[in-house]
Amino acid sequence: MAGLALDGSNPDVSLLYDINGLAKAAPAWFDRVMEFVGEYGIMLGMVLVVLWCWWGVRRRGTTEDSVTAVAGLVWAPLAAGIALIINIPIRGFVERPRPFNDHQGLDVLVAGKDDFSFVSDHATMAMAIGVGLFVANRKFGLAAIALALLEGFCRVYMGVHYPTDVIGGFALGTAVALLLAPLAMMMLTPLVGAVARAGSVGWLVRSRRPATAGADGQGQPQGIPEPRPGAGRGGSPDEKDLAA
Repeated sequence: MAGLALDGSNPDVSLLYDINGLAKAAPAWFDRVMEFVGEYGIMLGMVLVVLWCWWGVRRRGTTEDSVTAVAGLVWAPLAAGIALIINIPIRGFVERPRPFNDHQGLDVLVAGKDDFSFVSDHATMAMAIGVGLFVANRKFGLAAIALALLEGFCRVYMGVHYPTDVIGGFALGTAVALLLAPLAMMMLTPLVGAVARAGSVGWLVRSRRPATAGADGQGQPQGIPEPRPGAGRGGSPDEKDLAA
């Protein structure tokens, strides 16, 4: 299939030149920073956000909320992997060349990109992780989504993707993370609950410290209940941080 943008009169190409033009005006050291950030740095930041969120949710206490949140954290990278797999036939069908193959004068910061351009793998993966993390925790999810948006900007700035490559990646990552989330959570929540009840690896889901003392002043450890029909009545104050 022919490329989606072939001439400079296309708004997609015009925006590409506008954003990539910032790289030409920037000092060389800044371009090197953007190259690292766009290629590796933001994805490393995503990993750190997920780990930070995991560390926080497991320390809330041994409640059903912790199990649900950790299941959402597991889903985030799984969603990214599934989205990347789905993108393989999409790229093969569209067969859109990289923008520097069809347009002259771009400042390309990363060499060796000889595969197809639509849709952006980096944008797909970053947004899938961000939206998947939002399923587990809104606050950290919004931070991850902000990083995903920055990733998309960097890919255009680096001259390796059109803006619509990035938008397509955002759409694909979001669709996979949201549409498959109910099925994924239905499968992952009992599995994570079983891990939480296991003595040797339960710390991956719940902190070993006792729960905070309640209104009666008696701090009692809370166990992870067995999954059962109708579970989830009521809820802790921390539920406001969990996506519906």
